This record gives sequence, C-alpha cells and structure tokens, in this order.
Amino acid sequence: MIEKYAAYLKETHRLSERMIPYYTKWVREAYTHSNTSLKAPIPETSKDIYLRHCATRYEDWQVNQADESIRLYTYFLSISGDTPLLDRPALEDWGVFGKEMIRILRLRHRSLSTERTYMHWLRHFYRFVKGKAPSKLESQDVVDFLSYLAVERNIAASTQNQAFNAILFAFRHILNKDIENLGNTVRSPRRKTLPVVLSRREVMAVLGHLKDGNHLVGSVNYGCGLRVSECFNLRVKDLDFDRGIIMVRCGKGGKDRQTVFPDSLKEPLQEHLEEIREIHEHDRKNDTPGVYMPNALDRKYPNAGKEWKWFWVFPSHKLSVDPRTGITRRHFRYPKSYQRAIKEASMAAHITKRVSSHTFRHSFATHLLESGTDLRTIQELLGHSDIKTTMIYTHVASKNKLGVKSPLDAA
Repeated sequence: MIEKYAAYLKETHRLSERMIPYYTKWVREAYTHSNTSLKAPIPETSKDIYLRHCATRYEDWQVNQADESIRLYTYFLSISGDTPLLDRPALEDWGVFGKEMIRILRLRHRSLSTERTYMHWLRHFYRFVKGKAPSKLESQDVVDFLSYLAVERNIAASTQNQAFNAILFAFRHILNKDIENLGNTVRSPRRKTLPVVLSRREVMAVLGHLKDGNHLVGSVNYGCGLRVSECFNLRVKDLDFDRGIIMVRCGKGGKDRQTVFPDSLKEPLQEHLEEIREIHEHDRKNDTPGVYMPNALDRKYPNAGKEWKWFWVFPSHKLSVDPRTGITRRHFRYPKSYQRAIKEASMAAHITKRVSSHTFRHSFATHLLESGTDLRTIQELLGHSDIKTTMIYTHVASKNKLGVKSPLDAA
C-alpha cells in the first residue's frame, strides 16, 4: 500500500518528488507505532498518541508534516478500494458530496473563509446543473457554468476565477477528474481598477467616528497595514513592544511576516491588554476550553490554548461554537461588525468614497510611498508575493504625479 500511496502522491503532483519519501516515512512510523494494518485508516486516538510522541522528538513543522501525511494516506485509502470512487452510491447524493468537500478542505488545512467561499460556489453549481448526480458531472458542465456567470451574471474576472477554483477543487480532489476544454469558456473582461485611498485627514476623520473598541481595531488596521483577517487573528504574543514590531502569523498564502508597530498605539494597546486580561482570567475560572490553536500545536502543547500569550488581542465578548470542532470557546471578534462600523463611520465623516477595512490597508501603503518609503520595503510590510502587486500604489500616490500642474491653475 505504501508504494501505491507514493505513486498516488507523484501522480497528483501534490508534492515534489523529493518530499514523497518523507511522507511515506511518517505513515510507516505511525502505523508501526499504533500496530495498525496499512489497509485500514489509523484510529483517531492512535494518531493523536503518535503525534504527541512525535512532538517530543521533532520540530513543530515536522509534526505538522506527519499529521498531513497521515490525513492524506487516510484519504488515499478512501479512494483506492475495490469499487471505483465514481461508482459508489454515496457520491450520487449532493449532501454527501458537500460533506466530502468540507472534509478534504480541512484535510488540506484551507482557511474557514476559503471553505465557506468554496461551498457557496458549489451550491451555485448544484443549482445550475439542476441537481445532476455528482458522479455524472462533465467538463462541459463547468464550461457552461463559468460562461453563464460571465454572460448572464456579468461577474468580475476575479469572481469568475474564484468560482472556477472552487469547482476545480471538487473535480480534482473528490471526483478525481480533470476539467478539459476550458478554452471554450466565455471569460469575464478584466477591468483595470485603482484602489480607493483616503487622505490622512480622511483616515483620522473615519477613525474619530469609530466607537466601542472599533477605534483601536481601525488604528491597528491602518497603522500596521493589516488585512482585516490579520487584525483579528492577532495573539498577545504577536505584539513586541520592545522591538516595535507586530508579527503577522499565517497571513495570505500561509506566510509569516513582520510589520511596523506605531509608537502611538503602544500605550492604548497596553491598556487594552489589561482590560481583556480580565476576560481571560474569567475564562480560566470557568474552565472554558482554550482558544483555537493552529495546526498540530494543540497536540504538542495541549494546554497552550489556555495560556495568556495565545489569547486573542481582540476577543469576542461572547463564547461561540467552533464550526470545525464543535467546541464552545472564546473566538476573536466578528469581523463583519467591524466592517459595518467602518461604513457607518465614513458616512458620519461625510466621506463619499467607498470605504472598507481594506481601504485602510491601501491608504497605509500609499501614505508610506508618498513619504519616501521604497517599494520593496512596502512589499515586505504588506506581505505581497509579487512586486507588481505593490506597484499599483504608484498610480495613486500624489508624489508620483511628477509635479504636473493643470493649465487651469496656471491661468
């Protein structure tokens, strides 16, 4: 079975060839450790015991790799039985198909927002094909759906790509099919749009109308150039007051980076941490389960989620059920309430531009560029993979207009 698993990993291009021996090694070790037959999925309890054993011997990234390898092997077993996957009656039912989609998304550690987006487009696709059995779906169904979105729905190119990525994921990882003849798809036109940017005066005006803790969130959002998800995913340990940096963990693309920590925010954040410490202590007195821990850290450090350093910088005031584990715990604040607050604040400040949390990020980058910060530094602060993405701010920064003066002003 291990040889077939290695061939499967190579065939699906899930990993580079040099990584495959490591993934097969983890599976062999896990099954030997738990004394389980390689022909059956390893019991969850046995897997947890093995990963805890690994945590005492290996680095965190190796424990995560072992966990992913075992998950992939379990999935491999589910599609390599005597009966072909497409012939299994379960995949005739869209409810089961949707559950399988969620399972594989979580297997591959996709974010909760990605999971929700993909399921949104899967539901749209289900309605478009009028409930056609998943096992009977063809490439032409996808081509017709994407063309429908472009022609009938008139959606943007980026939205069409998002829909395609969701359906492609379902075809490749659940149906084990590739999508062909995509050249026949009607593509949405790509429109070159410039980001909305606020002046410094407008930023201060919006921040001035943010209340009930949203002012501090907005200040971090703009002052550090963070995405809204990065703001709310901040942990206490990510604030380095002495070095004057904020650590962004698992940003877009799963990358870590450092960004600036405004001096003007240090005192307000210190006061804020003192306030939320009371919430943390209240949870500890009530023996509330610890906050969510990423990847396999909850196995290596079972009680780390209860430690102060892992607590959210912007925790919710209410407990909620973790949608993935079903555990009732303290989550971070709901981002949509902050987005609504920004909209209301911009209206109160009489700003006619379309303002969102991402507008603060655009304004951060533009204001840095206008003050003379080089593009490469801005790229690193924003976490852009490609400098071309950062270069869009040269089109909106006032200092890059080459001093051109309107002839009307010269009259």
